[in-house]
Amino acid sequence: MNAYSDYLAEIKDRKNQGLAPKPIDDGGLVRDIIALIEDAGNEHRADALKFFIYNTLPGTTSAAGVKAEFLKKIVLGETVVPEITPAFALELLSHMKGGPSVKVLLDIALGDKGEISAQAGEVLKTQVFLYDADMFRLRDAYKAGNAVAKDVLESYARAEFFTKLPAVEDEIKVVTFIAAEGDISTDLLSPGNQAHSRSDRELHGQCMISPEAQKEIVALQKKHPDARVMMIAEKGTMGVGSSRMSGVNNVALWTGKQASPYVPFVNFAPIVAGTNGISPIFATTVDVTGGIGINLKNWVKKTDADNKPVLDKDGNPVLEQKFSVATGTVLTIDVKNKQLRDENGKELVDIASSFTPQKLEFMKAGSSYAIVFGKKLQTFAAETLGEKAPKVFAPNKEITVDGQGLTAVEKIFNRNAVGVTPGKVLHAGSDVRVKVNIVGSQDTTGLMTAQELEAMAATVISPLVDGAYQSGCHTASVWDKKAQANIPKLMKFMNNFGLITARDPKGVYHPMTDVIHKVLNDITIDDAAIIIGGDSHTRMSKGVAFGADSGTVALALATGEATMPIPQSVKVTFKGKMQPHMDFRDVVHATQAQMLKQCGDNVFQGRIIEVHIGTLLADQAFTFTDWTAEMKAKAAICISQDETLIESLEIAKSRIQIMIDKGMDNAAGTLKGLIAKADKRIAEIRSGEKPALTPDANAKYFAEVVVDLDQINEPMIADPDVNNPDVSKRYTHDTIRPVSYYGGNKKVDLGFVGSCMVHKGDMKIVAQMLKNLEKAQGKVEFKAPLVVAAPTYNIIDELKAEGDWEVLERYSGFEFNDDKPKAAARTEYENILYLERPGCNLCMGNQEKAAKGDTVLATSTRLFQGRVVEDSSVKKGESLLASTPVVVLSAILGRIPNDEEYKAAVEGIDLTTFVPPKATPLDSTSVHY
Repeated sequence: MNAYSDYLAEIKDRKNQGLAPKPIDDGGLVRDIIALIEDAGNEHRADALKFFIYNTLPGTTSAAGVKAEFLKKIVLGETVVPEITPAFALELLSHMKGGPSVKVLLDIALGDKGEISAQAGEVLKTQVFLYDADMFRLRDAYKAGNAVAKDVLESYARAEFFTKLPAVEDEIKVVTFIAAEGDISTDLLSPGNQAHSRSDRELHGQCMISPEAQKEIVALQKKHPDARVMMIAEKGTMGVGSSRMSGVNNVALWTGKQASPYVPFVNFAPIVAGTNGISPIFATTVDVTGGIGINLKNWVKKTDADNKPVLDKDGNPVLEQKFSVATGTVLTIDVKNKQLRDENGKELVDIASSFTPQKLEFMKAGSSYAIVFGKKLQTFAAETLGEKAPKVFAPNKEITVDGQGLTAVEKIFNRNAVGVTPGKVLHAGSDVRVKVNIVGSQDTTGLMTAQELEAMAATVISPLVDGAYQSGCHTASVWDKKAQANIPKLMKFMNNFGLITARDPKGVYHPMTDVIHKVLNDITIDDAAIIIGGDSHTRMSKGVAFGADSGTVALALATGEATMPIPQSVKVTFKGKMQPHMDFRDVVHATQAQMLKQCGDNVFQGRIIEVHIGTLLADQAFTFTDWTAEMKAKAAICISQDETLIESLEIAKSRIQIMIDKGMDNAAGTLKGLIAKADKRIAEIRSGEKPALTPDANAKYFAEVVVDLDQINEPMIADPDVNNPDVSKRYTHDTIRPVSYYGGNKKVDLGFVGSCMVHKGDMKIVAQMLKNLEKAQGKVEFKAPLVVAAPTYNIIDELKAEGDWEVLERYSGFEFNDDKPKAAARTEYENILYLERPGCNLCMGNQEKAAKGDTVLATSTRLFQGRVVEDSSVKKGESLLASTPVVVLSAILGRIPNDEEYKAAVEGIDLTTFVPPKATPLDSTSVHY
């Protein structure tokens, strides 16, 4: 009973934190609990029954396996528990979702127990998470003449698991809660520095927004017991920055519905809204939980008599309110007529886009992947019975425009489409089920992905997936007790599931804390691939990549598929010439600024950015595709030239081979297979059989943006604008300022060169600048700390081979030691160069941060409030984003340089440059490679 004794001790500890007993996933503990249940006179029996019935996790956890087998004994009458009748045992099995529970239900249903078998068959009819082995058992039993199997298959063919579910209500009464003004980062809903607790849903729920906000939500629920709370981003977009399943889970925990009375702290159906709608990546997560996301449009641009926008003194459009959604406002979501109405029934805004036929199915089923599994199950059953499946689910919308060519993303989706009308060419707006080639799981969401896989009863990666990787980058900085408790467990699960893992559960190869996006960019070996990753910066510069929540990642791993509409595209091309003192990062920032100036609104939001930067290798081009998350784009596609793509694939091959040499390949030979696929793709390009992906000349775009390189004369900085009097304009990534704006006077407290935005060339720039500064000044002195974290170990090895790492070591005051990793986060920084372990480091903000109130200048991606630096009691923390040379020089000076200082410092430095593609392919070779 040691497991139970330990559990009681944990319960006592959690009670002191105001927490309920933690849901059980350990089979050993459930065995102890069952022993107590069977001991009629035991003092712990009553509690043991509660834990068994109400606090054991479902799916494929070891706990679920033990629970299912015990319930089987009760159903078959082999053991008697007065409180759990055979009928109740079947009900409990029906809530366990799949895996062991489905096996038990099949054992009983396909047996010869008469009425009991029939009852188990009735329960089976409600289940959708069946895999091939389960379905084949049904098929074989049906062919052998089993009547229950026939009955179950007939039910599946009619999709009764879906049709017999309650319909979505015609009207939903809501009471509003404004979570914040302006764009709401998912960090507000699920802070990065609490990532370690994401898999403990109750504990993690305590970190949403603030304790005061949570009390206000509870008060609204008490005041309006007949209404559901709708969480709102006033004057902004809800859920920017990442998919953050834990964010949606937290919103659902506080405002949603309980999924099952027998599964604690798993809620679904949250309702979220924003003046500018829901971030595309976050909207997918809302769908996963059967939730509702609404574009309120309650603030609009004020116009003059000529219908032109009225501008304020800073040149920004003035907004006027169409209707109020102040906290406590009671509204009605008219689902039937797809309208949002006020308390008196007046229509406020059309919300048809929130209630498409597909979204209504997700809401009815309680999740999007229940629909994916259900469709597969219906098709299998109908084929087994030799019948045509009735049309139960909303048909996929297939849009074809005669005479219209295809954008790059339309070509990729058409190539990877599954189950579409044969011979039909699809354009943007079509709903498509697609094969997924590459999948990535990162370490702070990986535990949730593992939970999702267990919940959907998946045990092995789909053979359709070419390759999948589990990273260790988000917990790379500090190997503390939280990481030591969570990460080995995660790596073991994912390694067993079939992923290549950053850490070896067997301890054979050295831990690799490489930034996940860099690894995924390397293992993507096809420019027509579809990639799904558990992070918003899954935006490879080969193929098209979509950041996704942990549920969608789990679904891609389990099925090798994803379902989504083909997005519209915005074409981005370039003209002019880069100035020699400019870095490509400045081009990235200028693209955003010039787009807003040309278009007025952010035309990138929710769309694919098809960027024509074909002369850049994949590593360098990723700086652009990566930043498209901050542009609020759905994804990005880099249009590459043939020779450039070949060179990028050769680099990828060499890095994959290094992974193989280190012992990271699995028994399936996944990495070896990727090299073979890369060789095949290179041969196709060289032979002319299949050149590098390009759009058709007559493709149609939502908009076209031409970036004028001649206009980019000085470094560009993304500024959180923390003191803007309009709160909605803070922390948006849309405020892009030239370095001259700061007049050489803005103090910098810490510089950071790292994250997925940098590549090997950036590390070489740091080394070159330090050498040049020492030559010019006789020594290198830092007036602010400079933290440098190379993205991958491969890059460090290449820098060592080329002599640059030795230069960095010479100027550093700290260098990471893998034999003695840091066990605690650094709380103070000296004015020295820190060479940190590869990984996310400060960009993630979950382990190390700058001091409160600091002004940080970084190469990273995030400038959200509290992410990299928190506010102090006297000053707002701020994280400004810039190119590597600007960050390095700022750390040397202790302030942002003026334009002349910058030009002098980068003279002779090999910056990341870019020449727009021409009709004749250019030489893509860079000194960085």
